Amino acid sequence: MSIETTEPLSKQKKIREPFLSAKNRKLVKDPLNDNNPITVQVLGICSALAVTVKVKPSLVMALAVIVVCAFSNLVVSLIRNAIPSRIRIIVQLTIVATLVILVDQVLKAYVYDVSKQLSVFVGLIITNCIIMGRLEAFAMGNKPWPAFLDGVGNGLGYGVILILVSAVRELFGNGTLMGYQVVPDAMYKAGYFNNGLAILPPMALIVVGILIWIQRSRNRKLIESD
Repeated sequence: MSIETTEPLSKQKKIREPFLSAKNRKLVKDPLNDNNPITVQVLGICSALAVTVKVKPSLVMALAVIVVCAFSNLVVSLIRNAIPSRIRIIVQLTIVATLVILVDQVLKAYVYDVSKQLSVFVGLIITNCIIMGRLEAFAMGNKPWPAFLDGVGNGLGYGVILILVSAVRELFGNGTLMGYQVVPDAMYKAGYFNNGLAILPPMALIVVGILIWIQRSRNRKLIESD
């Protein structure tokens, strides 16, 4: 008669969660819809109003936020156990500020014209409540890989809304997309005029409001939570 023995839990091999498990994929997908930082959490509205006149600056801003949000989450998660609780906000701001400075220098080196259009708003990523919110709510309590994915997901969710808003404003305000004319000359000759309201800040708020309404009317989870 054989007696089965089990090893202590400390000696058993730990089963590692796959890098792209359903749980990790959800970290990226949720901010694109159910938990979008702009349309659901209503964060980052200021930059959505300011940098969405044209698609190109919005695309660059979105990429900058994705990089800063993802890597700041990663760094904070890596050192989370070594950060004293009393100075955690200062440490987080220092990490974000360092990344923002690096991103700003890269933009000035490779896309200087877009960097000038974005002006101070790249620097204001430091105080973006989406980034600081994810550092506090997620990176400080989770492992590096999930924290990185959470940063990527929230950056993407922010970027998608920026690009949608800027596409609407540029199309109706200038008749172009990414600087290329979309509205044909025949329409202008027939009496069509670009909408000057589209390039003013109130239109960004109107478009964001419409996106929030569309999302909440189609998303059953948000309807039930309301």
